[in-house]
Amino acid sequence: MSFSRSSNAVRADSIDALSMDELAAAIDIGRPDAFVQLGAAFLTRLPAAPVPDPYLVAVSADAAAQLGIDPASVQKVAQDPAFSAFFAGNPTREWPAERLPYATVYSGHQFGVWAGQLGDGRAIGLGEIEHDGKRLELQLKGAGRTPYSRMADGRAVLRSSIREFLCSEAMHHLGIPTTRALCVIGSDMPVRRETIETSAIVTRVSPSFVRFGHFEHFYSNDRVEELKALADHVIDRFYPQCRDADDPYLALLSEVTLRTADLMADWQAVGFCHGVMNTDNMSILGLTIDYGPFGFMDGFNAHHICNHSDTQGRYSYSRQPQVGYWNLFCLAQALVPLFGSHYPEEGRSERVIEDAQRVLEGFKTAFAPALESRMRAKLGLAETREGDDKLANALLEVMHANRADFTMTFRNLAKMSKADALNDAPARDLFLDRAAFDAWANDYRARLAEETLSDAERAAAMNRVNPKYVLRNHLAEQAIRQAKEKDFSEVERLMRVLSRPFDEQPEFESYAGLPPDWASDLEVSCSS
Repeated sequence: MSFSRSSNAVRADSIDALSMDELAAAIDIGRPDAFVQLGAAFLTRLPAAPVPDPYLVAVSADAAAQLGIDPASVQKVAQDPAFSAFFAGNPTREWPAERLPYATVYSGHQFGVWAGQLGDGRAIGLGEIEHDGKRLELQLKGAGRTPYSRMADGRAVLRSSIREFLCSEAMHHLGIPTTRALCVIGSDMPVRRETIETSAIVTRVSPSFVRFGHFEHFYSNDRVEELKALADHVIDRFYPQCRDADDPYLALLSEVTLRTADLMADWQAVGFCHGVMNTDNMSILGLTIDYGPFGFMDGFNAHHICNHSDTQGRYSYSRQPQVGYWNLFCLAQALVPLFGSHYPEEGRSERVIEDAQRVLEGFKTAFAPALESRMRAKLGLAETREGDDKLANALLEVMHANRADFTMTFRNLAKMSKADALNDAPARDLFLDRAAFDAWANDYRARLAEETLSDAERAAAMNRVNPKYVLRNHLAEQAIRQAKEKDFSEVERLMRVLSRPFDEQPEFESYAGLPPDWASDLEVSCSS
């Protein structure tokens, strides 16, 4: 196992030789271009609040490998009580002042309403680890109160922590941009939500945790100097190509717009609902961030609302692309003071607004083709034909009318034949209205006849993009119920299954089946 960074390599020839002090030393908080160097206007330095008797719930070997931790040995390392203590925010000695963790300040629109100052109310950043030429930030979620907690307790509960851990890793293996999760650490310390629950801390991993709301914060307070410093940090670290543009800040907006459009297409294509798409939950890197009341759809409902707290359905499945677009307008507004420095003062305001609107239109230009491309691949269509979008939409309409299972429908379409209907049953049996499915299947077969791929070739291609396994709510709930009894075997088992979502895993066939009847009563809310 080894950690390394360019300025101070930390290595060990074996697990036993690596101490937790060396692990902590590998986390760099002093790089000159790190977020923490932006200064006191952007964050508050403070230690995490310790929890009693922390214990390991789960660790992701794959996420550990991204940090330079040998995945073959991470389980042994994680069994060290010092590992649980460190990632619970309980250092073995006092945090040195120069290495204090930090919580960042941001603002945002929540459910479409300006909420003012927010911030990392229950998260603190530890710093960065550099490995294999990439730098990743580590953040503890649930590590106690910060100045931005707004009267909350700064804690996360075991239930929500397991859900975030499993889903962020599942999304990564689906190929969808996301923050990662290294581990979950639990404690029997009580936390009140709707009921009394136990606490937990998730260690999140990401190149950056900067959100749209960070920019909104400084714009709303008319702090243009800090707004520029933040934008420069993001450009220099993550979008250096923008420096060559006539207007680097407009180029930044363009890059974020395109990444967000791609992310929305990814979500829609896999039937994922985020549940709380506030501007403070939108990543400047186009990552899925802040897993709270999320859900993968079972029976397809285009208007599905996964968040029990979303009484108006603002963040329903069908509205996600529109909300992503709306959130980009909020980001654009926050960046307006930085646009157009190359224009003469006279007429600058009008030109800046025109430029921003033009860039934002890029969302529409990018999103529709991105989703069409993903849907074409899900249907096994290697060639592009006029009317493919109508064929895909017609399927979704029939699925919606029948509440056909989203994941199973697309997976089972791969079993159909372009020659006849003999192999239709696996998909057809998911529809109550068989005649409606048959009518669509006839159109689909006619379209497949125009393809040069054989049925076997098409099926293989479809199975590479249509997952068999997703984190259904009932699977997460079963793992959570066992974890509350200190049995974490189901969390570990689910991690194994979800790390190979496109593969046939006969030993885990039950994880790909329809949800049980009791799952229809499951609800997730903003406390999740």
